[in-house]
Amino acid sequence: MNIITQRCLTAILLLFAAVGFSQEKYTLSGTISDMSSSETLIGATVYIVETQTAISTNEYGFFSISLPEGTYTIEISYVSFSTITETVNLNQNIRKNYELSSSSQELSEIVISDNQPRANIKKPEMSVNKLSVQEIKKMPVVMGEVDVLKSILTLPGVTNAGEGSSGFNVRGGAADQNLILLDEATIFNSSHLFGFFSVFNSDAIKDLKLYKGGIPARYGGRLSSVLDIYQKEGNKNEFHMNGGIGAISSRLLAEGPLVKGKGSFLIGGRASYAHLFLKLTDNDNSAYFYDLNTKLSYQLNENNNLYLSGYFGRDLFDISNSFNNVYGNTVLNLRWNHLFNEKLFSNASLIYSDYYYGLELGFVGFTWESGIKNYNFKYDFKNYISDKFKLNYGVNAVYYDFNPGTIKPIDETSTVNPDQLDRKYAFEPAAYIEAEHELTDNITVSYGLRYSMFYRMGQQEVTLYANDQPVVFNDELKIYEKGEITGIEYYSSGKTIADFSNLEPRAGVSFKLDDNQSIKASYNRMAQYLHLISNTASPTPLDIWTPSGKYIKPQLLDQVALGYFRNFKNNEYTLEAETFYKKVKNRVDYIDGADLIANNNIEQVILNGKARSYGLEVLFRKNTGKLTGWVSYTLSRSEQQTPGRTPNETGINNGGWYLSGYDKLHNLSVTGSYEYNNKWSFGAIFALQSGKPVTYPNGQYVYGDLVIPSYGLRNENRVPAYHHLDVSATYTPKPDKKKGWQGEWVFSIYNLYNRMNAASINFRQNEDTGANEAVRLSIFGIIPSVTYNFKF
Repeated sequence: MNIITQRCLTAILLLFAAVGFSQEKYTLSGTISDMSSSETLIGATVYIVETQTAISTNEYGFFSISLPEGTYTIEISYVSFSTITETVNLNQNIRKNYELSSSSQELSEIVISDNQPRANIKKPEMSVNKLSVQEIKKMPVVMGEVDVLKSILTLPGVTNAGEGSSGFNVRGGAADQNLILLDEATIFNSSHLFGFFSVFNSDAIKDLKLYKGGIPARYGGRLSSVLDIYQKEGNKNEFHMNGGIGAISSRLLAEGPLVKGKGSFLIGGRASYAHLFLKLTDNDNSAYFYDLNTKLSYQLNENNNLYLSGYFGRDLFDISNSFNNVYGNTVLNLRWNHLFNEKLFSNASLIYSDYYYGLELGFVGFTWESGIKNYNFKYDFKNYISDKFKLNYGVNAVYYDFNPGTIKPIDETSTVNPDQLDRKYAFEPAAYIEAEHELTDNITVSYGLRYSMFYRMGQQEVTLYANDQPVVFNDELKIYEKGEITGIEYYSSGKTIADFSNLEPRAGVSFKLDDNQSIKASYNRMAQYLHLISNTASPTPLDIWTPSGKYIKPQLLDQVALGYFRNFKNNEYTLEAETFYKKVKNRVDYIDGADLIANNNIEQVILNGKARSYGLEVLFRKNTGKLTGWVSYTLSRSEQQTPGRTPNETGINNGGWYLSGYDKLHNLSVTGSYEYNNKWSFGAIFALQSGKPVTYPNGQYVYGDLVIPSYGLRNENRVPAYHHLDVSATYTPKPDKKKGWQGEWVFSIYNLYNRMNAASINFRQNEDTGANEAVRLSIFGIIPSVTYNFKF
């Protein structure tokens, strides 16, 4: 154990000892929920006026705070709900549940006022953005479908991977460095129709939170961000249905009580049907998706709750019955909440996640299947030790089953031989502890430690190379080539091929300047043991995940951030400004001409490099009035370097730093929502960002009748700047109707001024003139759409 680890553990033990000598206090605990549905509220705030102490409900709506005996004024609040103010005489432990109303009605003996979003000045949490479902549904989107992933692109530090592309990039990181969770289950591919839609049905979503830095110790396995999404539990009081009918897709969701007040169900589905219109034009091509969300919840008693949630989605793509593609996610999670006492809350989860990719090539005569499965056990504890000290700790263990490719002939006439690329297995256990500690009225700190391990398991043949180098450098040609294979070593089931372990410290501090402004700083180290094998900036369904092992090292990140946070004019405006710097070790890079598809020895085309990114983010919000919204701007740089391993090697790009494929120097987003009256509301989003780096040919040479382009250094060029303006109008015919059938019309225009953004630039010779020319490929022009939403 190194000296840094010893000091961290000593500090934690001393803090525990200090807490142990604190005076006896009484505890106020309970849950906070929506009055109309009994749906628990994540992140609702409990504020003690006399002590100026605030805590938030956890992922299951539970809160706990311990205070000396006395009479206190309690304020219960949540964004878009009314605030309850109540006086509590705390002379014993009190368990009390609160229900918030989304209307401005008055309740007996309780004072209600409107609650508006504000920057959390005192809490050390930073580099975190949260969007309510109400905000997301007001945003204009492509093809009329509300999209969770597209909404986070309006936040600072987040950029898209390209027009019509899946995935997103956070603070200059790659798309595979984002951990995407749906009810704690990992989603490996978050898009439908190659990026046109996300897999998240907004009607089923309850809460969304994006961590870009200062990531808590309970999260691990990815470097850049954590997108944590929870589904709704379902209405425990009444049966309701809601949905929407759009131009190319529709959705329907039903929820209601299993046992009134104790149990609930939720089931929702979506499907696209644009392919049906293609068949009317004698077009044999089709592309469509469907998905299903479901959740069951049941309260066994006051201290125990059970949840079962799941998701199933599939995309189908077919070209003239000769090219068939099917891919999608399947996840299932069984959870048990247990309250040991008023201060100790626990959650145990059993999680299954499966990403499947299938391809059938009729004209070649074979099928291809690949995917990744994981089985995850998590057990988390939240210990509300005092009003100034809270402790989280837990364990989790993930078992991975990777199938990089199974090839089968379609029938006996096929000339393709069956083949199975080496399946890979891995085990990733981890344990963590983290604390939030209010040192003084003005200084609050958070600190934690995660210990992660990774075991690459056997039942696989491992290729051996001369000098243990799968990639060698040709001094004469000055290029990298595949290493010389010297043999094969078989590892049986249960044997370890390679193992890794990492300590991942996390820390954050908030210094409150006054009640309306603070300065915050954070540091976090993260380890990522999985790698997405792709030579494109945007992930595709065909990309293969592979684990760290004998030749591929885990990625390691260190990130620091410093920020200033302020509320203005009684929280009417908020400002968040952050600067960050992050560096990554062992970032996968590829040799020139790397062949990644169906490569059983992928280590022969991979080099270990490093990456760095740094920048400034600004988020300014207007929270009240008819006009609300925010402006976000990011100035950042993302670079990669793969130097030579010896003085004779050139490395990649002559060993120098070069722009990564997800570098966006400027990123501006303006989001607005205007409530004209109770029938009409309007929304708009303007997005502007630098074009992504690319490598253009810088010359050509002729060999016989062939004209062959030559290329310079990587990513020296950029595609043109990306920008578009989207607008929407929502019309509610009967806004005062609260029961029975309620409907609204949403009219939207994506890319109002028809900007033809470049998805890519291709170079070719003009067939008529023979001159070289650049051709821009654009996917979206102007797209008007209309959707009818309803509920009853």
